[in-house]
Amino acid sequence: QVLLVQSGGGSVQAGGSLRLSCTGSGFTDRHNCMGWFRQAPGKEREGVASIFTGGSITYYADSVKGRFTISQDNAKNTVYLQMNSLKPEDSAMYFCAAKIPARCGRWDEYDYWGQGTQVTVSS
Repeated sequence: QVLLVQSGGGSVQAGGSLRLSCTGSGFTDRHNCMGWFRQAPGKEREGVASIFTGGSITYYADSVKGRFTISQDNAKNTVYLQMNSLKPEDSAMYFCAAKIPARCGRWDEYDYWGQGTQVTVSS
């Protein structure tokens, strides 16, 4: 089975930084699409960033471009989300997700999910 385990998150003041990690196991393919999603109370889940682990091709939501960076360490089967210049509106439950290694920018095609981690940004 595919298992995604997240770490990181926490509370930070506006303008601060946090880094999330997601380690995957059980994948059939050598490379995959790995993405980060978030959902705040009363709001729809939205895609934040994704990466094709075989070529480091990345995708970002407009709301986080220039502030968030998704990266990978294939040797550790781990994907990171570096979040800088955090804003209160970034507060949400963040989920790591994965899909087959095609069309990584298609947010509605992710199949496997991590347990989620809370990110809280205070003003």
